[in-house]
Amino acid sequence: MAIPDAAQGGHILVLIPAHDEAPRIGPVVAIAALHLPVLVVDDGSRDDTVLVAERAGARVVRQTPNQGKGAALRTGFRAALADGAEAVVTLDGDGQHDPAELPAFLGAGARRAAGGMPAELIVGRRDFRHMPPVRRLSNWLGTVVLSAAVGRWIDDNQSGYRWVGRRLMAATLESTESSFAFEVEMIAICLREAWPIEWLPIRTIYGDEPSHIRPLRHLREFLAVTRRARRIARDSPRGVSE
Repeated sequence: MAIPDAAQGGHILVLIPAHDEAPRIGPVVAIAALHLPVLVVDDGSRDDTVLVAERAGARVVRQTPNQGKGAALRTGFRAALADGAEAVVTLDGDGQHDPAELPAFLGAGARRAAGGMPAELIVGRRDFRHMPPVRRLSNWLGTVVLSAAVGRWIDDNQSGYRWVGRRLMAATLESTESSFAFEVEMIAICLREAWPIEWLPIRTIYGDEPSHIRPLRHLREFLAVTRRARRIARDSPRGVSE
């Protein structure tokens, strides 16, 4: 699979998928924009997410109707590749990822590039001990199940705070996953292609909003996701190159 040339010098973007995040996205964009250009993919919001994001300094791409986080990320990847971006750093628009930590991702990416091994995936690793109990259980079970399936310990498969390189962006474009499964698929693709995965400690931030996770239902869904991830990880490399 060919990747568009980095025609604009291999710059890096912040990519924020967002759905109905008008009350929260403004400060996230404003702080992120202090470090990097910001691209927001509005996923069929019915509130003022677009207006707030643009006023805070983001470029906004709109997709309608609402298609899910995975689809929003792929829309952002296509835009970033077309712009010649070397990488994007993805984070959520709800304030659960601290944009002030962007320099840590930039530093990790620069270190890998200096060593001759450009990063394809750097995942922000949360501390499960600082999560609400239901989320802690869900994330711990997901980690154990996925790690057993792919034969490698996966520190945090659900964190959306990530550095994603050009090759990995391009390799995901044929995916049809629309939900959290897309972020698991990214990990599986890296394992298939033998691309290193790096883990970067980040703050674990949760507000007072109630969790909508139902542990047993979430586990059943995750088992199906894990089976697909196992097949991808064990498949032959596709040879995605520059």
